[in-house]
Amino acid sequence: MAGDASRAPMGVTRPRERTWLGQPPGLAILFLTEMWEKFSFFGMQVLQVYYMTKALHFDQARASLVYGSYAAGVYLTPIAGGMISDRWLGKRRAVIVGGLLMALGHFMMASEALFFPAMVVIACGNGLFLPNLPSQVKPLYAAGDPRLAGAYNLYYMGINLGGFLAPLVCGTLGELYGWHWGFGAAGVGMCLGLAIYVSGSRHLAPAGATDDDVAAEPAAPAASRHQILFLAGTALAVVIFRVAYAQTGNTLALWADTAVDRRAFGWTIPATWVQLLNPLYVFVMTPPLVAFWNRRGDAHAQSAPLWKMAIGAMTVAASFVLLAAVARSSDAAGAPVHWTWLVLFFALLTLGELYILPVGLGLFAQLALPGFGATTIAAWFLAAFAGNLLSGVVGTWWARLSPDGFFLAMAALAALASVLLTLLAAAERRWFNDLMTAQRAGSPS
Repeated sequence: MAGDASRAPMGVTRPRERTWLGQPPGLAILFLTEMWEKFSFFGMQVLQVYYMTKALHFDQARASLVYGSYAAGVYLTPIAGGMISDRWLGKRRAVIVGGLLMALGHFMMASEALFFPAMVVIACGNGLFLPNLPSQVKPLYAAGDPRLAGAYNLYYMGINLGGFLAPLVCGTLGELYGWHWGFGAAGVGMCLGLAIYVSGSRHLAPAGATDDDVAAEPAAPAASRHQILFLAGTALAVVIFRVAYAQTGNTLALWADTAVDRRAFGWTIPATWVQLLNPLYVFVMTPPLVAFWNRRGDAHAQSAPLWKMAIGAMTVAASFVLLAAVARSSDAAGAPVHWTWLVLFFALLTLGELYILPVGLGLFAQLALPGFGATTIAAWFLAAFAGNLLSGVVGTWWARLSPDGFFLAMAALAALASVLLTLLAAAERRWFNDLMTAQRAGSPS
C-alpha cells in the first residue's frame, strides 16, 4: 500500500514507491478531492451575493448578513464534525457522508424555495468533510519526514485550483445561462470529488491510522497546556484578520460589479471572474515562495510560522490601503476604477494570504493534541467561523461608509491582527528559549 510505504522507517529505501511531485501518491488523492470540494463550495459562494441581490431582491445589508452567517456556519459545524469523526465515524466515513450532504445541498439550490434549507444542509455536510480531509495528510508521512512541511502548501494549491475553476464554470453558467445552472454545476463537482476519494482510498494511510502514529513522543502536560494557549491566541488573531479578508467575496464583489470598469479588448469581464485572480495568484506565487522559505532554513526557529503569519496580515492591510487610495481617487475624478487596479490589489492580498492561511493550517495540524487530530484542525476552522460571522456584520458598514473609508477600516483590522501575531511570536520565542535553557540545565520542562 502506498500509504504504508510512505510511512516506512527513515533510511529504508523503497525503490518501487511511486511519488507525486516528490510526495506520497495519497497526497494527490487528497489534493484532487479537496480541489473538487472547493470547486463546489466556491462555485456556490461566488454566485451567492449576486443571486441574493439580483434574483431574490435582498437589500445589500440583508445579503451581507446572510452571506456572513453562511460563511461562518460552514466553519462552525466542523467542531461537531471533528468530534463525531474522532469518536465514532472515523475520518473516511465522515468525508463520504459529508460530501454526499454537500452535493445534496448544492442540488437543492435549484429551487428558490429551498435556498435557506440548502445552506443548512451544505453547512452540516461541510462540518463532517472539512476537518477530516486535511487531517489525513500527516499520517501519510513518517516521523521527521521533511516533505511534510511542503505538503500543506501543495494541499492549499488544491483548494485554490477549485477556487480558480469555480468562477469560470459556475460563475459563467450562473451569470449567462441562469443561476440554477451554476448551482447544479457545483453539485456535480462535489460528486466528482467523492468519486476520486473513494476510488483512490488505497493510496491513503490505513483507515485506523491517526496523527499519533507519527508522533515522536507524548507531550508533557506543561507543553500541552502551552499548545492550547498558543493555538487559542493564534486563532484570535486569525478571527480579526478574516473579518477583513472575507470582504473579497462580499462587499468587494459588489464594488467590483458597480464601481469598476471591467472592459478589456472590447469585452466586459463578468463580475464573478474577478474572483479568479486570487486562486490564480496562489498558483503563480506558491512555488517560488516555498523555495524562498526553504533557502532561508526557517526550520530552526520554532516561532517562524507566527512571524510569517504576521507578515501576511500586514501585507493584506497594505492591499486594502491601496484599494482605499484608488477608490478615493476614482471618486474625486468621477470615473470608474480601471480593472488593472484589482489585479494589483489581488496580487498583494494573495501574497499576504499565502503567508498566513496555509501556514496557520499547517501549524494547527502539526500541533494537534494526541487523539484529537480532526478536532484540533476543526478549531482552526472555528476561527474562520467567528471571522466570517463578524465579516457579515462589518459588511453592513458598506452602506454607511464611503468605499475608501470602508477599505481603510479593513486595513486597520488586518494591521491589528498583524500586531497580535507579532506579540504572540515574541512570547513564543521567549517560552521556547526558556524551555531549552531548562532542558540543558536538567530541569523538568
